[in-house]
Amino acid sequence: MNLLALDTSTEWLSIAVQRRGVAQPWHLEAAGGAQSSARLIDDIQQLMAQAGLRFNQLDAIVFGAGPGAFTGLRTACAVAQGLAFGARLTVLPLDTLLTLAEQARAQLATDGSLAVTALLDARMDELYAARYQFDQGRWQRTEEPQLIKPEALHCPPGDVLAGNVFTPYGTRLPAAAQRVEVRPSACAMLRLAPAALAAGGGVDAAQALPIYIRDKVAQTTQERLAQRAGAAT
Repeated sequence: MNLLALDTSTEWLSIAVQRRGVAQPWHLEAAGGAQSSARLIDDIQQLMAQAGLRFNQLDAIVFGAGPGAFTGLRTACAVAQGLAFGARLTVLPLDTLLTLAEQARAQLATDGSLAVTALLDARMDELYAARYQFDQGRWQRTEEPQLIKPEALHCPPGDVLAGNVFTPYGTRLPAAAQRVEVRPSACAMLRLAPAALAAGGGVDAAQALPIYIRDKVAQTTQERLAQRAGAAT
């Protein structure tokens, strides 16, 4: 399939373009965060040019729908919607935590049975977590995404922990069969997209929405001071 995938759910920007008949996608990863909205469209246009594709030749646009950074999710969704409206394309909102699980599977180079607890740094001393099982070439979510404290995570024996949380929260997480440091990858999204589209995950651009788990996106000054005092203690 001809696909464009983009993710700005973390402080990193990830974009990839897949062209039918070409084995390897064109991809770009760079510092994102506040810069994502300023550079995202230019970077997409450059990758599309490298792939020799016009937007109306795409089969769908895939974006990291969350959970993740509030502004980043809105940026990716808005860009995917705008491009899809102009070219009359299907949009595929893709679970960011599933993307982490797929990236871990690729990094481990396994096609066998695999259980992954995917973890994304949610800031404010919390993390997003969900559990996935890979069998016979397909992923299935076995535990819904949740927002929790690191100490509240329960990891079944044999699970791989995968995500970007080990530097800030590593000592507060349970033991696991293996820990794999990964961040959301547009290349992983390209691998997941065909099955998700075949299962009916594609939507009209107007219906594409981010996945929000946290309602509160910032702490008050008093809460930040209390957290620092607790950490010092």
